[in-house]
Amino acid sequence: MYITCLDLEGVLVPEIWIAFAEESKIPELKRTTRDEPDYDKLMRFRIKILKEHGLGLKEIQDTIEKIDPLPGAKEFLDELRSICQVVIISDTFTQFASPLMRKLGYPTIFCNSLVVSDSGEITDFKMRIENSKLATVKALQSIGYDTIASGDSFNDLAMIEASKAGYLFRSTDRIKKDYPSLPAFEEYGELLSAIKKELGILE
Repeated sequence: MYITCLDLEGVLVPEIWIAFAEESKIPELKRTTRDEPDYDKLMRFRIKILKEHGLGLKEIQDTIEKIDPLPGAKEFLDELRSICQVVIISDTFTQFASPLMRKLGYPTIFCNSLVVSDSGEITDFKMRIENSKLATVKALQSIGYDTIASGDSFNDLAMIEASKAGYLFRSTDRIKKDYPSLPAFEEYGELLSAIKKELGILE
């Protein structure tokens, strides 16, 4: 049995922090996991910047409400879910993901949570599990699933490499150059065809 594991931001929806950086006009917040492999370091940096500017959860959620899935993402996800089980494994947070899941038709998502004060200040974050993407893939494999995985960033590489089939999707030139053995796609149709081939579905 197969289960497909997808990243969220950059694969199905725009990067939330980039959208918020543009909305708030704080360019430092454009830094993402495409740029910084150390997620803990990246989030500590983000929380510090938010505090310096007096911004909290509400301001970010207001931006997220305006974000739509990437063109073709909902249709891709709908078709993929019609042929195999799918789970989104993301390093985003439940407080960010909920409105986006509604727009994607409520797929299953595993993500993390923010620690938010009564005033709305983001003070910390809690990871669901250490190395959550790789740990989740390995857990699924331990209960009898073969995994297919796709993502665009440094934090997706472990789950992609650990899966029976793994693909980069709209990744950076640097990552594609550093990992030439991983198939890299730019269009949903290409990714869907590769997954169907792995599943043994003839087109």
